[in-house]
Amino acid sequence: MLNTLWLAFFLIAALAAGIRWLAYGDAEVFSALVKSLFSMAETSVSIMIVLFGTLTLWMGFLRIAERAGLIEKLAVLLGPLFARLMPDVPRGHPAIGLITMNFAANGLGLDNAATPIGLKAMRELQTLNPRPDTATNAQILFLALNASSLTLLPVTLFMFRAQQGAPDPTLIFLPILLATSASTLAALLSVAWMQRLRLHDPVVLLWFAVIGLILGGIMAFSLTLSATALSAMSSLAGNLTLFGVIVAFVAVGAWRKVPVYDAFVEGAKEGFEVAKNLLPYLVAMLCAIGVLRASGALDYLLDGIRYLVASTGLDTRFVDALPTALTKPFSGSAARAMMLETMQHFGVDSFQGLLAATVQGSTETTFYVLAVYFGSVGIQRARHAVGCALIADLAGVIAAIAVCYWFFG
Repeated sequence: MLNTLWLAFFLIAALAAGIRWLAYGDAEVFSALVKSLFSMAETSVSIMIVLFGTLTLWMGFLRIAERAGLIEKLAVLLGPLFARLMPDVPRGHPAIGLITMNFAANGLGLDNAATPIGLKAMRELQTLNPRPDTATNAQILFLALNASSLTLLPVTLFMFRAQQGAPDPTLIFLPILLATSASTLAALLSVAWMQRLRLHDPVVLLWFAVIGLILGGIMAFSLTLSATALSAMSSLAGNLTLFGVIVAFVAVGAWRKVPVYDAFVEGAKEGFEVAKNLLPYLVAMLCAIGVLRASGALDYLLDGIRYLVASTGLDTRFVDALPTALTKPFSGSAARAMMLETMQHFGVDSFQGLLAATVQGSTETTFYVLAVYFGSVGIQRARHAVGCALIADLAGVIAAIAVCYWFFG
């Protein structure tokens, strides 16, 4: 699948560039394509520099947690649920605890912690893989849920809206929570259908009910807070959780007689090795994405959608926010730039500006996630992972549009 997808990016880019040259006389498009290749190669190295630091740091702390038995205990606690969602993963396997920690970090918007923990979880799942170049069912479910972008506290988006002059930066909190819940549910259902998972099992339903009550409680409590209080609470919860986890790892490790410094260095070495092996996968995927964007193919797609919607007589306002949706699976920074441009052009609290922010918070950089997570363990055959992840993205965009029309339309 990844081979076909990568080839398709280049072929579509070549076709779109040819149209711009032959139909519109834009010969500069080929210069833009070449520049994008070198630019994205440079971007890949920049990302790697950041990953070297964060992976080394978090792999070190995770090794302390492993040797202290914390991840094992978390895996045992969640064993009944994961025995049904990931039946190929033995109960009590370290991957289960790491997956749980990754989801928690993602939910709190702690990207700098979520990615290293997720990569460690993917490596643990790889130890159970009988075909190292092919994704297992458990790895696909884990990646699809990561690509669904479940975020409870989108602090960064609040900050961007505040910078653009929004009187209530947290106005999008509830729409994002609803839209990102829809994308996560779509990811789970699509993978469950492909893998024939029994989601109606009583244990699974009980866990879903508990998670739903927790989300509902957070939602209800958040609606009682002012914009300033919610932003402050979001920031405090994220940072306090992050530092609290680090302190807990070190304290419990010391209490259980783990040589914490030696364990940290041992894990940090593993993080360095993981980061080093990621560069070829990042360069391959980001360069393909770069030429696709530079060719104008996404612009043609957007123009086609606008024409079809206008021809039906429907409200076309949502189309103005679609640049964020179309670029988000390929590049987080490009989608952020599109969102800010939409806010500046239409107004931060316009329907288009609110929808762009909601889409940004409820979708993920799917192809980056694919390259990093599968690249870290050398997986080349993704099977149905790409399709399920893109279904989650599509569900997030559709839910964001529906919710924004409901709240702000």
